[in-house]
Amino acid sequence: MLELLKDNMWLIAFIIWGLPLSYYRSNFRKIVYQTNDWKINIKPLFVKEIKALFGNIYSENTSYIKVRNFYRFYLLVYLILFSFYQFYGKS
Repeated sequence: MLELLKDNMWLIAFIIWGLPLSYYRSNFRKIVYQTNDWKINIKPLFVKEIKALFGNIYSENTSYIKVRNFYRFYLLVYLILFSFYQFYGKS
């Protein structure tokens, strides 16, 4: 059992870190597109989302800034996790 966990450590790490991604992305998109409709999660709208992630489209909205900064941190950890996998995870 321990060997199975060790062999699949990266897969387990990506799954554990990726589980809340849909929740965080949904919150971010609802603020960016200013809607509470659930269909925003399945629409392929990316331009405004990317501008909001790397820019500041609602500078007066503190909830947007808070969610954006957390989402940036979350994606940065995802990038770091993937980088570690690329350099150290391949056997």
